[in-house]
Amino acid sequence: MKADISIPNPISEAAEQLARKLNMTLSELYTAAISAFMASHQSDITEKLNRIYEKESSSVDSALIKAQFASSDNETW
Repeated sequence: MKADISIPNPISEAAEQLARKLNMTLSELYTAAISAFMASHQSDITEKLNRIYEKESSSVDSALIKAQFASSDNETW
């Protein structure tokens, strides 16, 4: 698909330089940049975890902690 967009000259020039440096076409660079931008806005893991831990405890059961320590007694680090 073709799209007509306006990009400020300094950004356009920097994008052209980066595309050449990365051996990419300008279309490939813009596609990668837009894809990365969209991905960063679609999966805000921290926000989702914060919402979960507002309602749920993040503490670990003491029996599990003891079992973990017991299972790692013979390990060399």
